Amino acid sequence: MNTSSSLNPLQQQVEEAIAAIRAKTTFQPNVGAVLGSGLGYLADHIEPVLTIPYNEIPHFPLPSVEGHQGKLVLGHLDSVPVAFLSGRIHLYEGFTPQQVVFPVRVLRQLGASVLIVTNAAGGINKTFVPGDLMLIEDHLNLTGRNPLMGPNVKDWGPRFPDMGEAYNTSLKELAKTQAQAQNLTLKTGVYAGLTGPSYETPAEIRMLRGFGADAVGMSTVLEVIAARHIGFRTLAISCISNLAADIHPGELSHEEVTEAVETKKDAFGQFLRNLLTHIPQELYT
Repeated sequence: MNTSSSLNPLQQQVEEAIAAIRAKTTFQPNVGAVLGSGLGYLADHIEPVLTIPYNEIPHFPLPSVEGHQGKLVLGHLDSVPVAFLSGRIHLYEGFTPQQVVFPVRVLRQLGASVLIVTNAAGGINKTFVPGDLMLIEDHLNLTGRNPLMGPNVKDWGPRFPDMGEAYNTSLKELAKTQAQAQNLTLKTGVYAGLTGPSYETPAEIRMLRGFGADAVGMSTVLEVIAARHIGFRTLAISCISNLAADIHPGELSHEEVTEAVETKKDAFGQFLRNLLTHIPQELYT
């Protein structure tokens, strides 16, 4: 581990977080995962080696939103060594883009080379229904922020990373194959990332639909940008928790979001297990 005083301050913070984790375990994951709203239960599928609350890891931001537990779970999903972030943080909680993506950078420095990002999202595509799973093919970063602004850490990635394949093609094809084998309907689409915390107006949803968005949420895009920069092969999946404002019947609430995600609990868990156990070895580099 590089402890040189010449390290970028952000790089130094990541190093300190890694040192705290390594003081507890030498476990090295192949796959990291970010578990979104109501999806922390996916960590229950892991045979744990070590669970570390975020508040025991230096510089780790602490989530404040219901449905985000705030713990790093290291262990095995079947035979695959994994590191799951049970709970994420968001810009709307008052964090900076650098803080939002800090856990993703830690996962990469722990040794993971594949990243699975999950979220709960509103369905803009009129063919979607609550409970659908959507494979993210591409995204619209409408947060007005980018976690790569500021000095570039050359050890992590280039100053100007290409985003033409932010979502890894091989992993997307694998996800489609495994969904078909499970007889699970997996939609595909474009995810629009906004800051929140207010839900979108009907006019904003019509605008997003015109932009080509199929789903909308308040996370994911910054994490994927940082993941692409630092060398992750990334896959992202949305659980469609509700219909968007211009087609939603009535008032939308966070409780409705988490309840809809709960209905997909078993199928999503099995899908994730099938997916991870079929990732080819060549992607772990």
